[in-house]
Amino acid sequence: MSELTLTVLQLGLLVLLWLFVLGVVGVLRGDLYGTRVAVRQPRQPARAPRGREQAAAQPQPSQPAQPAQPRQPSLPRQLVVTEGSLRGTTITLGTSAITIGRAADCTLVIDDEYASGRHARISRQEGQWVLEDLGSTNGTYVRKEQVQGPVALQVKVPIRIGRTVLELRA
Repeated sequence: MSELTLTVLQLGLLVLLWLFVLGVVGVLRGDLYGTRVAVRQPRQPARAPRGREQAAAQPQPSQPAQPAQPRQPSLPRQLVVTEGSLRGTTITLGTSAITIGRAADCTLVIDDEYASGRHARISRQEGQWVLEDLGSTNGTYVRKEQVQGPVALQVKVPIRIGRTVLELRA
């Protein structure tokens, strides 16, 4: 083999070795510092159009006013951590389910020794939010009662998973 070929092979092996070392450092960093929890902000509503379009969008005074419809109770819009290591963390509720546990792929990753990898799930069913325990070791509690099956959640009712307490807020 030529000297150039040997030098290129040595440099290639050196690059692979550094990539391996950096990968190991990344994994160790993730294990030491945990998963970063991002607080998601709700989107701002679109602004009303200006000018002639805005005038056209407003109802004319000659049109009869629509009768007021009875207001439906508002659904909770946020999941708030009220006690535990993530106190103050807020997750905006959307249409998808929220999984809670220690696993990195959960929506809310809690660092609690009494929580399972995939401990509980909060999902929207038939117009309300429902809590389900996912076979956790230490159980999930709503108001000091252990959850045995799907439980409909109310606003400001404490949900306890280990040392972490959560609430739904409107």
